[in-house]
Amino acid sequence: MERESMEFDVVIVGAGPSGLSTACRLMQLAQEKEQELMVCVVEKGSEVGAHILSGAVFEPRALNELFPDWQEKGAPLTTKVTGDDIYLFNNEESAIKLPNFSVPKTMHNEGNYIASMGNMCRWLAEQAEQLGVEIFPGFPAQEVIYNDDDGSVAGVLTGDMGLDVEGNPKDSFVPGMELRAKYTVFAEGCRGHLGKELIKKFNLDADKSPQHYGLGFKEIWDIDPEKHQEGLVVHTAGWPLDKDTNGGGYLYHAENNQVFVGLIVDLNYSNPHLSPFDEFQRYKHHPKIAQYLSGGKRVSYGARAMAKGGFNSLPKMTMPGALLVGCDAGTINFAKIKGNHTAMKSGMLAAESIFADLSAEAASEHSGGKDLVSFTEAYQNSWLYDELYNTRNFGPAMHKFGTFLGGAYNTLDQNIFGGKLPFNFKDDSLDHEQLKPASESIMINYPKPDNKLSFDKLSSVFLSNTNHEEEQPCHLKLADALIPLTVNMPKYAEPAQRYCPAGVYEVEQTEEGEKFVINSQNCIHCKTCDIKDPSQNITWVTPEGTGGPNYPNM
Repeated sequence: MERESMEFDVVIVGAGPSGLSTACRLMQLAQEKEQELMVCVVEKGSEVGAHILSGAVFEPRALNELFPDWQEKGAPLTTKVTGDDIYLFNNEESAIKLPNFSVPKTMHNEGNYIASMGNMCRWLAEQAEQLGVEIFPGFPAQEVIYNDDDGSVAGVLTGDMGLDVEGNPKDSFVPGMELRAKYTVFAEGCRGHLGKELIKKFNLDADKSPQHYGLGFKEIWDIDPEKHQEGLVVHTAGWPLDKDTNGGGYLYHAENNQVFVGLIVDLNYSNPHLSPFDEFQRYKHHPKIAQYLSGGKRVSYGARAMAKGGFNSLPKMTMPGALLVGCDAGTINFAKIKGNHTAMKSGMLAAESIFADLSAEAASEHSGGKDLVSFTEAYQNSWLYDELYNTRNFGPAMHKFGTFLGGAYNTLDQNIFGGKLPFNFKDDSLDHEQLKPASESIMINYPKPDNKLSFDKLSSVFLSNTNHEEEQPCHLKLADALIPLTVNMPKYAEPAQRYCPAGVYEVEQTEEGEKFVINSQNCIHCKTCDIKDPSQNITWVTPEGTGGPNYPNM
């Protein structure tokens, strides 16, 4: 098929914090050196921010470096953190408030802001466009383009538009475009499908611990102004998650009498009957959370997987012609429950390495496509490396010793020794291999939603503004269509019905027997199925452009 092709110096895949920071820093450097640079960002969402979901308590360290005058430029950071409350939930009724000295320093939030990262990315996109970056929302990067001669990354192919369910062109068919570049930066977010391909192709995770993941939920609520405490940050551990399931909850008091409430469930859980969505619905009934939500109105819902393996799971981030940045690589600092500032810094470092090479090429007339070892050196000399290295044991300690003892170790390590205890704990297990057979696991009977604090999946997906063109190929690919019912069903009671937070997967009883159904229109692009399926039979790929959630201010 003949496709239109466009040439750039740099193509960036994903308009999240890391991708936009890469773009902004590249153009800043180009302006400083009075050098012409062509940079484009492709974004699969209908607009910048449409697919951004983050808690979020935002640490402005990287932003201070990128735009020291961000306050004058009107960055949407107005709600300073005024207090930290951290609780251990013993059960559905009781809780213990932990004193500050018993909490790792990484959990303290002085100087940080409660923010909507969707709105923050929209602001970053405005800065990028003012600097001369071209941003194309609604254009998913579907395939990597490789150079025939040396196998280096040459750019990306955007997705075709107007295919029917069989993959045949409809009357509205528009072929994807080739976007070729000297360097391509992959900033797709957690479990990016192209990043996953590149890690495997270039063996970027050799000698690394496997990546680990959590599934994070978030809802925005309008609450009674008398209950609102702007700037208050609440974190919790314990109930509703049992001792074999790691994770924790949060409630942030944002501006305009709104709170952000959510639960993170680590995806190494073992009980196939567990439903992360229903655990979150239970969570909101705890008195410490319900006291704020009761009488309020839920206005938005979303969920997203997050990479939480940290330093030990971080792959090599460079390859010939390309770099991985942000959550596509896994730069989140889970000890802080923060990944936006680290993602931004990784993108800024990538921009500086790329620009230095392109500047040299301008003098020597080379053509890019190198493996930028200068990035690795810059990363290792940066505060980003120090921050991730000093929290390298946080996740493995929690997995190894459990929430209580792991938390005690992390408090000692962070508060007394600054992350420099001479231990290196590693978790080399694979999240998808942790499920026990359903016959050996405890059934969980979740209460029905009361439609006041707790809700069902379909009404929740409605609030995410999710939409897909129905007449298109399914973007949830099964390697073997028989496995859900012949392997996963008898052994694990087909857990896709429960781990998916959007009701995408169902097992229907028909006259002919059981039928595995994929409601792909419901998909909120969380990637949990790609991660947790015990048979690794599901691969998530990009659907037609603009498909998925349309988060207004998550």
